[in-house]
Amino acid sequence: MEIILLMLVVGAFAVYTLKSRDQNRRIALLGSHLGKHQIEKLMENLTGGYLRALGEKDPERQAQIWNLQTSSEQELCAQFKRFVADFSRVEEAEARVSKLALAIPHADRLFPGATFDLRKALAIHARGICQAVENSQGLAPKAKAFIVSAELFLMQHTCHWYCRSRAVASARLLARHQTSYVQVLASVAPDTRLAYGALVGQ
Repeated sequence: MEIILLMLVVGAFAVYTLKSRDQNRRIALLGSHLGKHQIEKLMENLTGGYLRALGEKDPERQAQIWNLQTSSEQELCAQFKRFVADFSRVEEAEARVSKLALAIPHADRLFPGATFDLRKALAIHARGICQAVENSQGLAPKAKAFIVSAELFLMQHTCHWYCRSRAVASARLLARHQTSYVQVLASVAPDTRLAYGALVGQ
């Protein structure tokens, strides 16, 4: 009995070690590309600006705050496009994301059929974010901000999914933005939702 227990402990430790190494490798790879840009800072500034505008009671002051977000939106779009172009040069094997809910060491290599390509997902996010920013449909500022935010939150979820797992990404999304993965997916533009769903199998 003690031998079996010892083997289970050793096995669990080995799995944890392999999982940690795999996740650290992914975090380092994605971080090396994101570190060249200010995408996260721009996201925080933009979502913070949206919240300030939504909380402003004076219509004139609210309109001013909405207008101030334009430069941040355009800069975020431009930087994200450059990031996606840079990451597109990553080898396919390094860009695989496991579709399994929980993290399993090297699941992307053990079950290649149950993966999707992060490079393709990021390209979908780039289109979705920039189309929402361009607002060719002429949506009101509040509606535009809602879609831009959803596109950004889905992109963030994908990055966390790549680095950790789908379950961890969904938990972080809920903790950070008080919204679920299902809600975010339902809130992005239809083109994004269809393309993303087809890629990740949902």
